[in-house]
Amino acid sequence: MRKTGRARPRVVVVTGASAGVGRATVREFAREGAAIGLLARGVEGLEAARREVEVLGGRALVLPTDVADEAQVEAAAARVEAELGPIDVWVNNAFAGLFSPFLEITPEEYRRVTDVTYMGQVHGTRAALKRMLPRDRGAIVLVGSALAYRGIPLQAPYCAAKHALQGFQDSVRAELLHARSRVRLVMVQLPAVNTPQFDWIRARQLGEPKPVGPVYQPEVAARAIHFAARTRRKEVIVGAPAFEAIVGDKLASGWLDRHLARTAVDGQQDQSPISPERPDNLFEPVPGDHGAHGRFDAGARTRSPLLWASTHRWPVAGGALLGLAAAGLGLGRALRRP
Repeated sequence: MRKTGRARPRVVVVTGASAGVGRATVREFAREGAAIGLLARGVEGLEAARREVEVLGGRALVLPTDVADEAQVEAAAARVEAELGPIDVWVNNAFAGLFSPFLEITPEEYRRVTDVTYMGQVHGTRAALKRMLPRDRGAIVLVGSALAYRGIPLQAPYCAAKHALQGFQDSVRAELLHARSRVRLVMVQLPAVNTPQFDWIRARQLGEPKPVGPVYQPEVAARAIHFAARTRRKEVIVGAPAFEAIVGDKLASGWLDRHLARTAVDGQQDQSPISPERPDNLFEPVPGDHGAHGRFDAGARTRSPLLWASTHRWPVAGGALLGLAAAGLGLGRALRRP
């Protein structure tokens, strides 16, 4: 178990804690001995996460919660503080998605994705700020996506919700800076991640949903979230594909529209056809414990050099300076030779 140097373990809340990135994030904090409030709808996944936390040396509180319901989120926050202690870190990770052409999405479905993916993070941030601001400390992590900058076909409600989070963070972070608060609001922008979501997300297409571009293991995302909870930065970008999408949209947004029109519809579908009996978790959780990983283990990346460089800026800068100094010394010697 890693030592934190704190008088007490950190108290952490993770939404969407039962599976995927949330499940990997729970494990990351559990290794430091944190006390963790586990929020999600699926009880079986939450109980499995609780057992993992205890094996890794932490404490866990299972709180079945639909983050789209502000009252449930507030009640969960109150229980965490009553049973685990003052909340130090709140990770807004829960989301809902849908693979479908826009006109085939019902208003009810669109609202549900927005309520979970966007309003769920708003509710979590509100519950955390109400408790952190009077203490003038704490960190809130918004889990975003490269799709917060660059929308793609078949995922209009999800992309719109992640775009909305960008504006939300800008506004609230400026308010915190104006108040000279030491509470931090950080957003982590994720690439495609190998999680179970592609097996349970609601979809209206011929083939099973799959991610676009290079895929990363959820542990990479979890390490970024764990780092974000300690930094004062505004944003942490995970993976070169996310960085390329963000920069590319700034430089060539119109070209990307046409490129994605040609490639991203078929590119988000597997060869395997969707089964008519396939369950989805849009309105109700899919029963069972689904763990952190999806079905793309074979090709998923376990490391992000870009993330490592971002989280080790001083060693990288020091190495660059040493390299420049060595090059300058070598050049000086060469010039002095007869």
